[in-house]
Amino acid sequence: MEVLYLIFFLILSYIIGSIPTAVWVGKKFYNIDVREHGSKNSGATNTYRVLGIKAGIFVFIFDVFKGWLLVYTVHYYLYFFPESADNLLIPLIIGIVAVFGHIFPLFAGFRGGKGVATMLGVVIAIQPIAALVCFVLFFILLILTKYVSLGSIISALFFPIFINVFFHNPSISLLVFSILTSLIVVYTHKKNIVRLISASENKTYILRKRKN
Repeated sequence: MEVLYLIFFLILSYIIGSIPTAVWVGKKFYNIDVREHGSKNSGATNTYRVLGIKAGIFVFIFDVFKGWLLVYTVHYYLYFFPESADNLLIPLIIGIVAVFGHIFPLFAGFRGGKGVATMLGVVIAIQPIAALVCFVLFFILLILTKYVSLGSIISALFFPIFINVFFHNPSISLLVFSILTSLIVVYTHKKNIVRLISASENKTYILRKRKN
């Protein structure tokens, strides 16, 4: 029975992760597919650049929620998973599937975002203090450099250090997850890294108005 529940939640997690928030918001309210403008990415940052701050904030919050919802539910409320010395394994797998759904969404031709916001939601569900520290680091880097991609990459690279050194993580699953998180973020930002090196990456200015 536990296996059936696990399969159900893995499928549900992928479906929820596949909700293409930016694409649906853009098409429904602005008649714009954000994947055809700006960086051609369906994440919160490109939504902010193309559609404005209100749409960007909504997409960011909902994408975080996608990662948080089932991970939090499974981790804190569901009783049918057996107790173990490392009870983070199942919630983290479910979280990774949600991120995978965001990057390769079923409902948007498998062309999604980079997964940072959804990954943040997973981390908030498991270790909210570490998530807050990473977000503060990201925000500081954004203020200083104006590069969202750089803030995302460095915050992700520091995440394993925060979790395993400063927070003294006892979980092998969380150790593996923290390293995997960094690798996923770096991989999904590989084009941004090239642009950063060549000094051609677009900067993001807070409270920037949408161009009409």
